[in-house]
Amino acid sequence: MHELGIIVHVMRTVEEVAAENNLTEIRSVTCEIGEVSGVVPEYMIDCWGYARSRSELLKDSELKIEIIPGVTMCEDCGKTYSTVQYAKICPHCGSSATYLLEGNGFSIKEIEGA
Repeated sequence: MHELGIIVHVMRTVEEVAAENNLTEIRSVTCEIGEVSGVVPEYMIDCWGYARSRSELLKDSELKIEIIPGVTMCEDCGKTYSTVQYAKICPHCGSSATYLLEGNGFSIKEIEGA
């Protein structure tokens, strides 16, 4: 389960940002997770519940998750399509000359604190 490692990294990053901005409490952390990133949102939430109990700064915080859709671009026809629905084959022209545009990343989008 690599989600716990990701959560540990997120917590360290949030704690650094809090220290730089003199925050004493974190209310929520919003993460963007790519639909085809391999990160399981439910596991992230479970790991957050465990990890936040170990941090005074994050103990009452909420983890919010936004899913970024997987979008693939076809090099032959120039159109985009849903990666999850059609995978590697372009539904517009049938080409396999495609590449992933977005949807495989992970980022901290927002930190709400006081």
